[in-house]
Amino acid sequence: MANIAPTLDPALLQHLPAVVRSYQTPNFRKANIQILTSFLPFVALWVAMYFLLDVSILLTMLLGVVNAFFLVRIFIIQHDCGHQSFTPSRRLNDFLGVVCSTISIIPYKYWAKSHNYHHGHNGVLHEHRDLGDVNLLTVEEFSKLNRWNRFLYRLYRNWFVLFVLGGMFYIFVMLRFPFVQLTGWTKAHRAQLFHNIWVFAFYASLAFFLGIKAVLLVHFPIVVFFGVIAMWFFYVQHQHEYTYKQWQHQWDYVMAAIKGSTYYKLPRVFHWLTGNIGYHHIHHLNSLVPNYELARCHRENPIFDQLVTAITFRESLQCIFNKLWDEQQERMISFREFYRRQAQ
Repeated sequence: MANIAPTLDPALLQHLPAVVRSYQTPNFRKANIQILTSFLPFVALWVAMYFLLDVSILLTMLLGVVNAFFLVRIFIIQHDCGHQSFTPSRRLNDFLGVVCSTISIIPYKYWAKSHNYHHGHNGVLHEHRDLGDVNLLTVEEFSKLNRWNRFLYRLYRNWFVLFVLGGMFYIFVMLRFPFVQLTGWTKAHRAQLFHNIWVFAFYASLAFFLGIKAVLLVHFPIVVFFGVIAMWFFYVQHQHEYTYKQWQHQWDYVMAAIKGSTYYKLPRVFHWLTGNIGYHHIHHLNSLVPNYELARCHRENPIFDQLVTAITFRESLQCIFNKLWDEQQERMISFREFYRRQAQ
């Protein structure tokens, strides 16, 4: 059944940024707790996987799935550092961001710049809509494509390509090279190059001292599973049926945050494992709110339950079929629905 977006009162929306602003102060104690509860379990599970290699590859991979969630927590720290929201210190944020990026293999400054671009253009139908986001075509745009380009887009939006291969391609290809050639990206490209050199040297040293299996059968699977989780979360947070997409001249930041982002209503343990990124509506209202304050912000302000699109895991599975943006109905539709209309 379709998730119907709640009716949004403009008078209520205009007060939300002020409500959220009071939660944007970083807290050293909470930041330190998150560091400990993310890095210590990750390292412990990593070591356990290393010693399990000679016992069972299957058990090693299963443990890798669990550890991928702790890598998600580590990446959320990196993510917050990129927003300069994790601690009050810019220097400390940048240091932690680089440490996290060594484990996630995602370049800290290059990705942060791409992600901040996404925050400033979330839901905007413009020529660079694939930058920091999942590429999306409107019904009209797709209808104008030739058969070959339609095939390529359909292949790209295939669930296996997008969530399984997509995560690996994004991490190991798209983030390795300076594909983004926009004004003001020179420093980000330089940081990306330094990151690639540093990560290669780090994992080459790891392979030298612990053996190539430590990299290929321990860390590599963790990163792959992490990529699947990250792609899925990012997708369902912006590709739900009644999301928000507008051209630049009609776009509104608050509407994009509230209507264009979901509240992914998961069991509490999964919110913890994923750094509260399921409270995505609050994060897009104000990216300076640390991840460890997102749940409290939502809980203490019941107004969000009236305004945001909340989806459970079961409901989120329906998002797999959302392929095109219908500007007339202001909703996502499937390829099946598109071709059914064409046949009429």
